[in-house]
Amino acid sequence: MITLRRVMEVPCLRWESLIYQDPEGGKIVIWPHLPCVVMPNSLRYKKWDGLALLYSKDDIAILKQEDKDEIKSPGINVEARLSSGGVMSLLLRDIQNLEVNGPSIPDPEPIRLLKHAENTGGKPVYTIIPEITDKNWEEWYSKYADNQVKLINLLKTINTSRRYAKNRLKASKKVEISEKVNSELGAAAAAAASWWIEEQRALTEELIEERNKRFAARIKGALQDLRNRRLDESNVSDVTLLVPVHQAYLEQLYDSLNRTDTVEKIERG
Repeated sequence: MITLRRVMEVPCLRWESLIYQDPEGGKIVIWPHLPCVVMPNSLRYKKWDGLALLYSKDDIAILKQEDKDEIKSPGINVEARLSSGGVMSLLLRDIQNLEVNGPSIPDPEPIRLLKHAENTGGKPVYTIIPEITDKNWEEWYSKYADNQVKLINLLKTINTSRRYAKNRLKASKKVEISEKVNSELGAAAAAAASWWIEEQRALTEELIEERNKRFAARIKGALQDLRNRRLDESNVSDVTLLVPVHQAYLEQLYDSLNRTDTVEKIERG
């Protein structure tokens, strides 16, 4: 039997990166961006040595294919998601009604950073989501999938759009004021946070904690690999690993980095 998680609190929606300084050397920059929105240049983090994406290798392949499809037929990916319904379609429609650079699929900031890494001398790219062949991750995903099916049955009579609108209003009060951000981008941040909350609804507290710890361990492993390779090349350990995350996930992931001592060995993709 599944019990509904308590209502997820809307985090502070920050625009500045959070930085984890590793005691062994180097730093991890957790950079917030909005899903499906091209971020203003003034908000981008520009100096980094390696990139860690919250994707699996299969996800990266899908990202690249979506990019190819978009080049051939601009807007095709957004139209497909709109026609499929669901909470993503609610987010896309909100973004369409705002004066921001979007919506765009594939997620524009990860694909932009991935291209930059590949086109600037091959900066290392690390995939943080394990492959489905990873036994522990397979077990985690199986539990998540089971909860999702049960939750859909429990919530099928509840109006998703009404719940989304309610959370969007709550989130609008948590958007950080910044001279770099106008009200339109702030509204997009509130919509993105509401989408994020809905996406997390099928996760129990235990599953969230297990996921966050695994991600944090793999991110630290990516920094370790980046640092070791730099030491081999130049005997310098001061490296920067950039981790782009959806804004609503920023504080949660940063907190996990600070609480997790485990370092999982990981190599560049």
